[in-house]
Amino acid sequence: MTELTRTDAQRTFDLDRAHVFHSWSAQDQIRPMVVTRAEGSFLWDGDGNKYLDFTSQLVFTNLGHQHPRIVEAIQRQAGELCTIAPAHANGARSEAARLIAERTPGDLDHVFFTNGGADANEHAVRMARLHTGRHKVLSRYRSYHGGTHLAINLTGDPRRWPSDHASDGVVHFFGPFLYRSAFSATTETEECERALAHLEQVIALEGPSTIAAIVLESIPGTAGIMVPPPGYLAGVRELCDRFGIVLIADEVMSGFGRAGRWFAIDHADVVPDLLTFAKGVNSGYVPLGGVAISDAIHATFADRAYPGGLTYSGHPLACAAAVATIEAMEDERIVQHAARLGEEVFGPGLRDLAARHDWIGEVRGTGAFWAIELVRDPVTREPLAPYGGSSPEMAAVLAAAQRRGLLPFANFNRIHVVPPLTISENYARVGLQILDEALHEAAVASR
Repeated sequence: MTELTRTDAQRTFDLDRAHVFHSWSAQDQIRPMVVTRAEGSFLWDGDGNKYLDFTSQLVFTNLGHQHPRIVEAIQRQAGELCTIAPAHANGARSEAARLIAERTPGDLDHVFFTNGGADANEHAVRMARLHTGRHKVLSRYRSYHGGTHLAINLTGDPRRWPSDHASDGVVHFFGPFLYRSAFSATTETEECERALAHLEQVIALEGPSTIAAIVLESIPGTAGIMVPPPGYLAGVRELCDRFGIVLIADEVMSGFGRAGRWFAIDHADVVPDLLTFAKGVNSGYVPLGGVAISDAIHATFADRAYPGGLTYSGHPLACAAAVATIEAMEDERIVQHAARLGEEVFGPGLRDLAARHDWIGEVRGTGAFWAIELVRDPVTREPLAPYGGSSPEMAAVLAAAQRRGLLPFANFNRIHVVPPLTISENYARVGLQILDEALHEAAVASR
């Protein structure tokens, strides 16, 4: 690495610390990594160190860094039409909507584009409230739906607490999570039955006629990648049908191949009324999100103006990136590759780690969407870090992984294995080997 490059990296860091306000951070307590370049499943820091990216950043670079087809599509679109107001039709948006509608389940054939996942969830709830004439929304604990005002209130993890004044019509309930069951269940079947009975009771006690929507991540992402037990999502669908409640599937993180299907809800063969997406729709190359809308809800606004919009809805550069992403996913069989990684590499590899490390309490996931639950004691299941916090042991695991050239994704007492869907089987196994070594080093050091 040249001295000039090091100087540029230092200047980048200094300017960042002088002027950039970082999200979810105490500003004086962070030292952000300077990233100078990235390619495929790798990135390089300001000192020239190379890292295998097991985070897909915030789980959005599904096709890896600098995918040539997406980069070329953005460049080509910039030369033709950089931007246009959303009232006008543009080719990139029309084609992106077609490609998305072809892949969403059921009759979700109409797409409202947003700038990201949080505003997609905001608009989905607004549509549900206007469609039903009701106000309350139910969402689960251990969930994340975005950082805007309503989306953070929908969220069911500690990031909600500083901004939640219980004034936005949101009621939380317990979803299924057998490893830390709220229902004293001992099997997946019991967990499913008891979680659905609990949800039905919450609906009854809150008043079905007051509830506009139930919002669920098809597979909760940042909150822990808890794959729902068989029958749960179908059971929620039945409750929504019975009580006239809109089912909103949040696929912001789990969609576009991450879970080994185009959308995670496809595993359950369930069709929601609204489906929100972002992140993987164009690998995050240009900000884009959206709501896929059923025929029934679309009809509500056929002759009644929808009271909402965004300056950059369906931005041509973002939509061109989405078109290139979806076409590349089809041509390169990315969804099938992600499914195979889960079945042949991550599932067996992580279960092997669990058999050899007492700190691993549970491994769960599908596709390229996995979580390792770390505990102090496999019998008591005491988390290695407290809910909403971290610990010296977690910090040691992450530091050991990073020293070995792996960029890990951590949240509380968990490490998430969420690399680009394009990662090779070889590099996926390299990442698991580094995790193995990091866990061993940290455990030995803690004794």
